[in-house]
Amino acid sequence: MGYKYLHEIVSVAEKNDKPFWKIILEDDCTERNVSEVESFETMRGMLHAMQEADMHYDPTLHSASGLVGGDGAKLERFRLEGKSLFGEFMSQIMEKAVKMSESNACMKRIVAAPTAGSCGVLPAVLLSYEEQKQLPEDELVKALFVAAGIGSVLAESSSISGAEGGCQAEIGSASAMAAGAVVYMEGGDNEQIIHATALALKNMLGLTCDPVAGLVEVPCVKRNVSGAVNAVVCAQMALAHIKSAIPPDEVIDSMRRIGKQIPACLRETGGEGLAITPTAQRIVKELSEK
Repeated sequence: MGYKYLHEIVSVAEKNDKPFWKIILEDDCTERNVSEVESFETMRGMLHAMQEADMHYDPTLHSASGLVGGDGAKLERFRLEGKSLFGEFMSQIMEKAVKMSESNACMKRIVAAPTAGSCGVLPAVLLSYEEQKQLPEDELVKALFVAAGIGSVLAESSSISGAEGGCQAEIGSASAMAAGAVVYMEGGDNEQIIHATALALKNMLGLTCDPVAGLVEVPCVKRNVSGAVNAVVCAQMALAHIKSAIPPDEVIDSMRRIGKQIPACLRETGGEGLAITPTAQRIVKELSEK
């Protein structure tokens, strides 16, 4: 992508009197040498893949390790029984985030958004919004362009790799992308989009990547829920005209610096954190004996 900073996208959008999503679409057309229709339909295909993954969630499936599976159905049942602590929207987001992440662990088809380990955040927010607000499909596709633009800047100026920047680079990035997308869907302006991004990312700074047994399962699946909920919370703050005291691009730069300072043992190597707890070590031993 041709943009390294969020303020560049906002500046181009304002100068040309175009929405955020349109700037990203045009950049994609230039980069891949495709028409606007082709670009838009490619993104629509991503949306359809998310919808299909959600629709075909199988609560009977468990990952090969046996560590995850079926929890999405538990959250759905809890909501349908009227026990939820939240409203329908947030409750659906939670269960869809788990379902998508469990599907990934069970080797089903998902959309890396921006990574497989963080695949539950963005679709959980978008698909729940679609169900609750009855948003036209084209608007969901445009929201995906907004998220893609944010994700591209994060990848270019920082990282979206857990091995390079810790889980802040995966769940944090996904949460920031989803926050910006929600603001767009709610009719927020470009400044609100990038401030929602900053607010969401700030809450995830320093998050370590410490998967048990080196699998994208524990604690990854449940972290997707936290990232999705965080996205909506921060979007609402931005829509209420609350701004990040630290400019969005400086927040992204901070994530890059923090990622470099996180010890290698906490960057997807399984050398510290939750990965070396007594229970985690027992799990590793049991899996090695299978």
